Amino acid sequence: MSKSNLLIELYSNLSTTGAVTFSSKSLVNKMISRSDLSQAQLIIEMGGGDGSITQGIIEQMNPTARLLVFEINAPFCEAMKKQFPQKNVEIINDSAGNLDKYLNGEKVDYIFSSLPFSLIPKDATDEILRKSNLALSQSGAFIQICYSYLLKKLFKKYFKEVDASFTLKNLPPAFVMVCK
Repeated sequence: MSKSNLLIELYSNLSTTGAVTFSSKSLVNKMISRSDLSQAQLIIEMGGGDGSITQGIIEQMNPTARLLVFEINAPFCEAMKKQFPQKNVEIINDSAGNLDKYLNGEKVDYIFSSLPFSLIPKDATDEILRKSNLALSQSGAFIQICYSYLLKKLFKKYFKEVDASFTLKNLPPAFVMVCK
């Protein structure tokens, strides 16, 4: 799928993508810099979109690690399956709220999310964040891109620690919340 077709898909589904454009390289780098992917064995991405965060994760992760990417938009999934054919990368066309069904009891080192929690219904948000917290290893982290600092209060309901940083190098400027 071409970038222009991906953008059309993005704008056609603003209620589920929650973005006006895809994440910038600077934002992806800031998000990934908040982790140590070289040591991680199981990584989840929620909201694969155009694969910009996925690409950043793959470039930094240990070759023996597994990456599960959840994306509810079928055209995005199909494009990502072609873009990322690696055996250790699984593109999953399902809600992130079902992540526990794919883990077989394994704990996750990092969860990277670009889900638009401001637009997701409260019950689905609660399910995703509760299951994310339960899925993390003791030293794991949930790392979220968001456009409102007010979401920090939401994340504090599920995680003991929430650290926020900001970047102007994205359209729109964004926060990266690291939750443990």
